[in-house]
Amino acid sequence: MGEKVISAVVLVGGNYDKELLKRCLDSLSWTDEIVRVETDGISGSFSEWRNTGANKAVGNWLFYVDSDEYVTPELKNEIFLAINHKRSLALRAQPLAISAFAVPRSNILLGRQMRWGGWWPDYVVRLIKKDALIKWEGELHEQPEIRGSIGKLKNPLIHISHRSLTEMVDKTNKWSEIEAELLFKSGHPKMNVARFLSSGFREFWYRGIRKLGFLDGTVGIIEVFYQTYSRLITYAKLWEKQQSVIRI
Repeated sequence: MGEKVISAVVLVGGNYDKELLKRCLDSLSWTDEIVRVETDGISGSFSEWRNTGANKAVGNWLFYVDSDEYVTPELKNEIFLAINHKRSLALRAQPLAISAFAVPRSNILLGRQMRWGGWWPDYVVRLIKKDALIKWEGELHEQPEIRGSIGKLKNPLIHISHRSLTEMVDKTNKWSEIEAELLFKSGHPKMNVARFLSSGFREFWYRGIRKLGFLDGTVGIIEVFYQTYSRLITYAKLWEKQQSVIRI
């Protein structure tokens, strides 16, 4: 057998969408191996799951793709150029000896490709030389610790998310609980009226005003208000946890 160059690492949860997962795996058929990490069977965080995938993979390069994402032919070709150090126009300004690449994500929310509201280009570090990866860190918003420099690719990874409002609310209920617990454990200051108002305003200002979220039309407006709501739910759950300590 020849040397494996690219190992795709795919995180798969228990409530995954079979159609999306098939599209994801089909778009990775060109890689040398696909390491599927079943997150429901492994207790822990996203960082631990990504580290598990890295430990199982045998390729020189690790390419992380979630089950609701897929790779375009253009991104595939750019990855081959990048790891073989062939100098395409997109890569000429970058050093040859780079250890990882950040990939832009094109977020498809409620069926619309988002360009405003902070959704684009949404760079995520997903292509990493295995011997340069120290570890992934962070329980929810995980980031890789890497030896060496990080470059940027031009072609996007397609991310299909927020397919319905029901799905969005269910996901917010789940992840806001985790975020609230992390804030609580970190000793976040006691929530009060001023902190609630400032947190909601910051999210609305960032998405809707600074990043011009309304330019994405109806979906853009929905997402501006929804992200503000999601932020407030997290802090409301933090307040609830703080209140339980006060009552005790």
